[in-house]
Amino acid sequence: MPVEGQRWTTLAELRDGHGNWIKEDAGFLGIGTEPSFAIGQRALLVPWRGSNLMWECVSLLDDETAAEVERRGGLSGIAISHPHYYSSVAEWAQRFDCPVHLHADDADWVMRPDERIVHWQGEAHELGEGLTLVRCGGHFTGGQVLHCAPQNALLSGDIVQVIPDRAWVSFMYSYPNLIPLGADAIRRIVAALEPYEFERIVGAWWGRVVPSDGKAIVRRSAERYLRAIGGEGL
Repeated sequence: MPVEGQRWTTLAELRDGHGNWIKEDAGFLGIGTEPSFAIGQRALLVPWRGSNLMWECVSLLDDETAAEVERRGGLSGIAISHPHYYSSVAEWAQRFDCPVHLHADDADWVMRPDERIVHWQGEAHELGEGLTLVRCGGHFTGGQVLHCAPQNALLSGDIVQVIPDRAWVSFMYSYPNLIPLGADAIRRIVAALEPYEFERIVGAWWGRVVPSDGKAIVRRSAERYLRAIGGEGL
């Protein structure tokens, strides 16, 4: 967050001086904006239904990006971990005429309602072909991750945060203000992920990848975290 606070812009202004790059990242195709914009996350294209599911979202959508995504199979759907990455999801959904899968617990955070937005309820939502949305909570009640069985991967956004030491992950209630997540929320994340096997954890920024032993790393990281905040273990 800049010292002077947030400054709002428009999609037209963003297109003037920014562009998107599509490149491989962690076995998926990533879409990221340069120069870096806002918190600098990148989206991922996950093969699905003969097309792609876009995981997370970037604010910039222009004709060049749309054409490149179409060349790679287009989009059959979009899913986003939590409201910090909603950005221009309405424009993306309209451009590709595809549904957006968000958890109902975060519905109040959708600032631009659209008929393509699907608010699912419950703890897990099977998308088919080995893709499952799992509600973990975290710094948003409806925070969801994407389990990708074919890739043996967990796409975690920053609900399960990949940190510089890839032998560990971490969790936060507020990243800008460095407020830790409470013990109950940590236990909930671990319990939500327990039914799923995954080796890799893929975060929300370029190169943020735990390459192996992901599930065990989540568990031992949660144990360490709980000890650090003075709580009991899992």
